[in-house]
Amino acid sequence: TVDVHIRWLREKIETNPSEPEKLVTVRGFGYRFG
Repeated sequence: TVDVHIRWLREKIETNPSEPEKLVTVRGFGYRFG
């Protein structure tokens, strides 16, 4: 699913995946990269 892939990406690119800064969930919209 999308959630699994987002989690996998966060583990690869974030310094702390539990508090994402680069790949952020935007409620009601989707995801924001930046």
